[in-house]
Amino acid sequence: MGAGVFNGTIHGAKDVLAVLSYARTLYEFQDFIYIGKYGENGFVEDYAATVDGRPIANIAVVYKNEEGKTQHLVMNHRPLSMLQYFSRKLGEHFAGTEYAKYCADPSKGNQLSDSDCG
Repeated sequence: MGAGVFNGTIHGAKDVLAVLSYARTLYEFQDFIYIGKYGENGFVEDYAATVDGRPIANIAVVYKNEEGKTQHLVMNHRPLSMLQYFSRKLGEHFAGTEYAKYCADPSKGNQLSDSDCG
């Protein structure tokens, strides 16, 4: 799985599931704007959400293998200030675990002004 909120690519179903399962808990809601087929073996979804009351959006492209299982996932969160905030929130949760290396350093600060997120 590749995403701007992560440093590097997360490999393996177990690791991707661990990270995504927690990441989803940070969304207060998800409003799906579009979900549709993408190529022969994939789909795309575009959604808006909030994290700590602040807007964040994501476009995800999911590629499936011949068995219909997710093979590759690319996520693109926006705006940049919220992408960084989201990654630091993940970093707080995963500090001291094998997944911490994928997240932004939470000691860099989690404070955003109202103007940072529209």
